[in-house]
Amino acid sequence: MGLSVKKVRSYRSKKGNVTFVYEVSGDEKSIADFKKAQGEFFRESEKGVPLWFTTKFIGERGTLIVTEKGTITPDMSKFDAAASIASQYGGNLGQELAKQAAADLLGNSGNTAAPAMAPAAEAAAPAIGNV
Repeated sequence: MGLSVKKVRSYRSKKGNVTFVYEVSGDEKSIADFKKAQGEFFRESEKGVPLWFTTKFIGERGTLIVTEKGTITPDMSKFDAAASIASQYGGNLGQELAKQAAADLLGNSGNTAAPAMAPAAEAAAPAIGNV
């Protein structure tokens, strides 16, 4: 299954760096591999959910990889693919592809329906009185 992450918060460290905190989920083996790779830096939430801290934002949700060397890295393959497709098409098309890919990857794609506009209330006709 691998390791999935979900951003739960961010904060500014004493050195002024923004740190993003992600909850980690996965099957037992993946969590055990994550815990081993984190070593003394392994942390859990108050609810016992493993946490991953990073200074690099990887989106609202993502995937982690435990490498053969036992280090943890975010799976950035979707970001790499988006950058590649945007660079393949120059000009406006490349720019629009990059914007859409970034919105999708960061979890705020514009694929939601626009809110329906309420019809403007008609003004009451002024009273003309007796003519």
